[in-house]
Formats: sequence, structure tokens, C-alpha cells
Amino acid sequence: MSSSEQTGAGTVADGIVGRLVDWGVERVFGYAGDGIDPLLAALRRREDDVELVTARHEEMAAFMATGHAKYSGTVGVCLATQGPGAIHLLNGLYDAKLDRRPVVAIVGQVVTTALGSGYLQEVDLHTLFKDVCAQYVQTVMAPEQLPHVLDDAFRTARAASSPVCVIVPHDVQKADLPELGQEHGVVVSSTAVARPRVVPHDDDLRRAADVLTAGERVAVLVGQGARGATEQVRAVVERLGAGVTTSLLGKPLLDESLPYHCGVMGHLGTTASADLMAGCDTLLIVGSNDPWTEFYPAPGRARAVQVDLTGRNVGAKYPVEAPLVGDAAETLEALLPLLPERAGWRGEVEGFVRGWQDVAARRGEQRTAALNPQLVVHELSAHLPADAQVAVDVGSVTYWYARFLRLPAGVPAHLSSTLASMGSAMPYGLAAKLLHPDRPVVALAGDGAMQMNGINELVTVAARWRDWADPRFVVLVLNNRDLAEVSWEQREMEGDPRFATSQHVPDFPYAGYAELLGLRGIRVERPEQVADAWREALAADRPVVVEAVVDRDTPLLAPRVPEAKVDQMRQGLAQEADGDAAAGLLDEQRGHEGAAEG
Repeated sequence: MSSSEQTGAGTVADGIVGRLVDWGVERVFGYAGDGIDPLLAALRRREDDVELVTARHEEMAAFMATGHAKYSGTVGVCLATQGPGAIHLLNGLYDAKLDRRPVVAIVGQVVTTALGSGYLQEVDLHTLFKDVCAQYVQTVMAPEQLPHVLDDAFRTARAASSPVCVIVPHDVQKADLPELGQEHGVVVSSTAVARPRVVPHDDDLRRAADVLTAGERVAVLVGQGARGATEQVRAVVERLGAGVTTSLLGKPLLDESLPYHCGVMGHLGTTASADLMAGCDTLLIVGSNDPWTEFYPAPGRARAVQVDLTGRNVGAKYPVEAPLVGDAAETLEALLPLLPERAGWRGEVEGFVRGWQDVAARRGEQRTAALNPQLVVHELSAHLPADAQVAVDVGSVTYWYARFLRLPAGVPAHLSSTLASMGSAMPYGLAAKLLHPDRPVVALAGDGAMQMNGINELVTVAARWRDWADPRFVVLVLNNRDLAEVSWEQREMEGDPRFATSQHVPDFPYAGYAELLGLRGIRVERPEQVADAWREALAADRPVVVEAVVDRDTPLLAPRVPEAKVDQMRQGLAQEADGDAAAGLLDEQRGHEGAAEG
């Protein structure tokens, strides 16, 4: 037995905090409210053991908890009051669910005697959370429940890589925590956990090896499930003379300077990745469940092997002939001796990579009406510290990150990938900084995301940065006064023109606002300013907002997109009074891809 949960010391709220300590929790992300007053008091009593990090909004607290789970590999914890506070958690928790990260949400509730009465701020929290926290939602209705409910929540979050929810009514939080004995109707649990060794059967490994050996043009798709298996992935790729591409979540795992690394796959990806997937005859998927199915090899073209720790992912996005359910590192380690060493199609793959590098260089040099956003992100590659942590928002900035930012080996980078929710970069960046205050953070965001909630979290940065061992927290804001990704989606998917009323983002002095908060602000408008801005920001003695005033007409062109799709984009642009500039850039980018093929 540990902490106070079995001893009867203090209240249920004290027991919750004590149990969090037992589970190794050092930080809880939340926002105050009267429904969790007893919990807040208990946190105050144990603030040397558990830090309460207050966001400016409960949604941001949930995103911070998810970010903490992503950067740390451990369980994130968020805290909110009943009613509106609980409702605000949903978006960040859905981010955890869709990107498969463990988060425990602890939520207050009205007193049990008022439940069902339509009481102030009463919401049916089980119904509210039953989808996002489908693996586990439980209300602590009696003090005796507390230890096993919280233990079950943490075990489930870890085992299922998912968010879970523990609901604690106000009166239960205040109740005395009883001493628990072994008796009927009372469950005494513990914080014991262990990780299994999961390796495929030998017959499955031999079948997978036969498929890979028969292939002459092997492609390897790497996702976040390959974390901890990068050496084994490289060994398999090099043994088979294969090419490698990654999902968006898998981008930080492998060194993108490798000559056979084709970059990110999918709509946000590279021409090299598109060429790799189109040309392969065999596909090895490692730890990826990437949803960009139109960028996989055409059905029937490639035989497939998939390695995944979660069996339900195998064959979920592409027909798989040889499934391997197991830990990626151990599975590839067992598979490697069964594979022949050969040249494969390495020379052709390296040609794909060189072709993309040429395309990328040409796009970075494009002349645009305002500053070229591709150049801004590409230039960061030359200045990003080797110990940095990167947070990326959703929007056009995601495209530029996926294609143009080369991460130093070992630098983590995270974003809301599967949910693709705007507003994730700032809370993610804060979670990363609080986890490693001695390391610089770079957050990449568009103006839409910053106005959605990022501006508010700059207040959090301003309130906390003096406590950080390394004060560097650099926020890039791409200011183009447009929801650029959606504008291009309207053209590409529908053939419609940009709808200015829906897409316009009001201008805002991001750099000036940073100065108002006591931070540094740098405004960049010309190409020759970009390198100096990054140097200055990453050498500053405090957090910096780099406001880059960029071109909104720079196309978000998918790699090797069919001509019919391009015609649809042109159709939308032709209906815009000022669409000629964007159409010209679009045609120029198509020309870059043609030159790379040549």
C-alpha cells in the first residue's frame, strides 16, 4: 500500500493528489472552478510534489496534457470543473484519442444529492465523454471507490494509448478518505504496471520475409509506432535496397538527410514520396495507420507487409498479405536475419530524392507578392538548435513544416495530426517547455490559429518564462490574413473561388503584441531579413514572436496531383478577381515537378 489512499488520511481530494504522486505525475494542466475547489486545495497542500499549470482555457489545458504525453511518452493529466469546464476539454481529448496518446482527465461534478435535478452547471458527463474517452469513464460515487478508479484510469490510458475520464462530484471530493481493508464490495488496487513483450510467431515472420524477398522495389512507410525502432528500420531499408517515406507523425523519427529518405507521404508530402509509392512493387508499413489512402500504391500493384503493435491497425488502410503484430523494434530485429542483402532500386530512389530537393529549392526561390512562406520555414533548418523541441499548428504551416523543415536527429516535433485541430502549437510548445525548461522551443503557427487561441497562450508564456533555465521560446506566426489551407481546399476539392468573407483573418500586430507582453517581437517582410530574424530569435534572452508577413497565394499543391485536380483549382482561381497571381504560381510549381521528372 502507498500514499494516503489505504490509510484514511485526509479527504478524497487529498487521496487523488496522493495517488497522482504514486503514479509519477509531476504536472497537472487545468483551470480553476468551484466544482473542483477541494481538489485545488489538495493540490495547494502538495504543490511541492505536483505542479498545477493553469492555461487560459480548459481546451488549452487538454491540449497541454496531450502535448505532455507526446513529448514525454508518459500519461498527461488535465483538470477541469463541471459543466462548461468539462465541455471545453473535449477538443484536446479528441486530439489524444485520434493520435493515440494516454491522457487522464479529472473532472468535477455537482453534488450527488442534486444529480438529475437540472442543477446549475449540471451536465450528463458520462454521455459527454462516452465517445472521446470510450475506453474508460467512471464517476467516483463513494470514497471507497477512489483508489481503484484512478488506478484503472491510468492503467487503461497506458494500455490503450487513449484518453480516459474520472468524474468526482464536489461532495465526494470533500469526504474523508477511509482506510480500506480486504472485504466484500471493496476493491483494493495498486499502481503496478508492466509492459509485455509482443513478438510475432515464427511462421508469420517467415511469410513476411518471403514477401519482402520476392519484391524488387521495396518501399517502407514509417509512422509514429516505429518510435524506438529507428535503428532497426534503417537496417531493414538498407538490407533490401529500399526507399523510405514517413507519415506526418513519423517525420521526426528518421534522419531526413539519408539519401534514400523520400520525406513525408501524402497530400502534404514530397514528390519523392509520391514517386516511391507509385513505383514500388512491395510495401512494408511500420507503425503507421496513415489516412492518406490515395497516396498508397494502387490496389493490386504492391504486395504488403505491416508491422504494428495494435492488431486492429493491420490491414486497416491497405490490403496486407503478411501481418506482423508486435513491437516494432523487436519484430524488425527478428525479421532482419531472414532478409537478403541486395542493391534493390536504391539508385532510382536516390534519384527521386534529388528530384524533390530540386523542386524544393525552386519553390523556395519563387517570387511571390509578399514574402514566400516556404522560404521562411526552409531557412529555419539552418538555425534550429540540436536540442530544440518543435510544435506545429494546423494549416498551411503544416505543409511547409512537412516539406521544408529538416529536423536535427533526435529533435522531437509534434502536432495535431489525425484530428488536425487548429490551435495546438502553443499548448504543445508550453507542455514541451515545462517538461524540459533547459531546451529551446520553436512553435510554428498561422495567423488563424494564433487568433483562435494562440494569442491567449502568449500570456501564459509571458507569465512563466523567467522561471525557465533556457528562456528561448520562439513562435513563428505566418501572417497572410487568410485561412490559406481552407482557401486552397475550396479551389482544389470544389473548384470554387476563395470566399473572402469566410477566409479573411483580421490583421493583428503579433510582434507588437509580444513587445507589449514584455517579450521580443520581430517583424519580417523581405527575403533578406529571414536568416537574421531566425538568428536573432534563437539567440534572444527571452521568448520571441517572429511575425512573417507572407504571401497567401502560394499554392498548397499536393505532389503529382492529377491534371484534372489542377484544372479544378484553376477553375476556382479564374472566378477570383485577383486569382491570376496564384494561378501563375500554381503553373510554375507544376513546372517544377515536370523538371524534376525530366
